[in-house]
Amino acid sequence: MSSAIPPAAVTLPPDTKESRFVFKVAIAATMGALAFGYDTGVISGALPFMSQPEQLGGLGLNPVTEGIVTSALVFGAAFGSLMAGTFSDKYGRRTTLIGLSLVFMIGVLGTALAPSVAVMVAMRFVLGLAVGGASSTVPVFIAEMAGPSRRARLVSQNELMIVSGQLIAYILNALLAHFSDSPDVWRHMLAIAAVPAILLGIGMLFVPASPRWLASKNRMEEARAVLEQIRSTDKQIDLEMAEMIKLNQIDREQAGWSAVFGTPWIRKLLWLGIGLGFMAQFTGVNAFMYFTPIILQSTGLGTNAALTATIGNGVVALIATFIGIWLIGKHGRRHMLLTGLGFVVATQAALGAVLLWMPEGLLKSYAALACILCFLLFMQMLIAPVYWLLMSELFPMHLRGVLTGTAVACQWVFNGLVALLFPIAMAQFGSATFFVFAAINVGSLIFVAVCLPETKGRSLEGLEKYLEKELTARA
Repeated sequence: MSSAIPPAAVTLPPDTKESRFVFKVAIAATMGALAFGYDTGVISGALPFMSQPEQLGGLGLNPVTEGIVTSALVFGAAFGSLMAGTFSDKYGRRTTLIGLSLVFMIGVLGTALAPSVAVMVAMRFVLGLAVGGASSTVPVFIAEMAGPSRRARLVSQNELMIVSGQLIAYILNALLAHFSDSPDVWRHMLAIAAVPAILLGIGMLFVPASPRWLASKNRMEEARAVLEQIRSTDKQIDLEMAEMIKLNQIDREQAGWSAVFGTPWIRKLLWLGIGLGFMAQFTGVNAFMYFTPIILQSTGLGTNAALTATIGNGVVALIATFIGIWLIGKHGRRHMLLTGLGFVVATQAALGAVLLWMPEGLLKSYAALACILCFLLFMQMLIAPVYWLLMSELFPMHLRGVLTGTAVACQWVFNGLVALLFPIAMAQFGSATFFVFAAINVGSLIFVAVCLPETKGRSLEGLEKYLEKELTARA
């Protein structure tokens, strides 16, 4: 069992060449995250119009079919992240993202043209395959291209693009709802998602393959050639090549699912990744991202006013993510998660109290919106960026794609459960739903405190050795 490499031994100095090139790679790859964000955010504005009767241009959705249409994308994303993990290990991160851009286009066109609820559900599932695939592949691709000193902030750019896509969706939803009299306005909302899908496909044509993936396929000369594009000194290149070669030899002896089930520390890592996905989704974040207009309508706001107010979700999430990217370079992952979960518990309980005990009126609507915005501030600042960063760095090189895909797939299943059950729970139990979320998040806080090792400040290869030591010691 290898000892951990001290953080100081692997932290590299600022590097202008690396910064420029890897930043461009990150921009190209995170077009997938932009599409992910838009496709998850646009449904909040489309649902009220899709719920109109068919003779008025809608699909006649009810609370049950609202949940099914919303969650179809999410369950598709679970399959997509699992499949993409396998494909990205076999064919490469870059090739997988090119393929996902085509699946995005099929899903976007299918949902925008869907003539019935059944077709909409099927096409939302297809769109979900692309969203899930991008969610598991993009962070890994960026992490494998970035040096250890920039990994946190560059991978967190993925979360920034997700919330940017959601904000764009909220703004366009409100503008289209206000200025368009077309009964098909929801179709226009959905069709705009084609833009980031096209940009993803084009962008991936101009970036190299991941050097870590090339090394995992024993294509060392190609891996070195990529490193020469994104690192400035031979010392940096030699250090990373030596680590990759050494770990590649070890990983080949432990490759495949037999290594997961037969190696206790890798199995623990997978369960840790799955647990973090439960934590992220059962904060209840996507209940707000998908259903804030419906929550606000329940307080007496009209449809257009609720859609306009929802823009605040995107603005707060975007600002919070900028702050989170700054914080993540300075503070440990555990500290940020524990602090964020504490605030999430408080804001969920406060929202439940507002909805349950405040009298109807504008004051109640504003108080509910304030609770939602405070929740999103701490969620997007302290929890969401850390989750996606951990998904990019927790797993060993030879199993990174499939294990990240599996963990993120489970996260999407949890997301789907929230999306499917939330409108039904609100219809049946009302405001008490938010007290349940608060109680679940107390459990998540305990889980993070007990189970999550700190990962800040290590190279991917050094982190692999450190986690092996830490998790083996906990046996």
